[in-house]
Amino acid sequence: MSDVFKNARSKANEALGQSVVKELKKKEYEAVYVPTKEAALEEVLKIIPEKVSVGVPGSVTIREIGAMEKLKERGCTVYQHWDPSLTPETRAQRLMDENCADYFLTSANAITRDGKIINIDGNGNRVSGMAWGRNTLIFVISVNKVAPDIESAIERSRTASPPNAARLNYNTSCVQTGHCVDCDSKARICRALLILERATSGRKTHVIMVGEDLGF
Repeated sequence: MSDVFKNARSKANEALGQSVVKELKKKEYEAVYVPTKEAALEEVLKIIPEKVSVGVPGSVTIREIGAMEKLKERGCTVYQHWDPSLTPETRAQRLMDENCADYFLTSANAITRDGKIINIDGNGNRVSGMAWGRNTLIFVISVNKVAPDIESAIERSRTASPPNAARLNYNTSCVQTGHCVDCDSKARICRALLILERATSGRKTHVIMVGEDLGF
């Protein structure tokens, strides 16, 4: 891609990201825009101090920005249930540990232009941690996840299901078709839908909008 196209895309992404940040601030979020995943990681590390506990649920974005490694380097205890060495029993405890950590660091499946945050979950651990907690909540959301309205944001959220199901080696219909078909599979990972219309009461919530494509 030529520099002209890159610059045009960068300007458009910044304009979109900044407009969403403006709406998020109206909804009582502490929101910022950054142009790159490296800058997003810097913002995360400004918020999370050394040697605290951090819960990271299923999120490709958080891993793409390099947060897992940096947090561990800073002496943080990082809880994640994606650890392949976990037994079913220890995995269940790890899900609880994620939600009870000092900081809950995650992304979103979609966000509307006016700042509503949408997520679809299988176990429900991720959306429960987003909906309520006594810890600090941090979202890292890339501009490719911005949708015009709630309906299109929900539709956009479902685009994450096929790659996630494939990652888990589930034989769901969406893996076969490449798109959600609202299946009845026992392995279905779309089971709980959360729409955050604004920051929930009594909790500090940060949103870092990123001007690069990240996640599913």
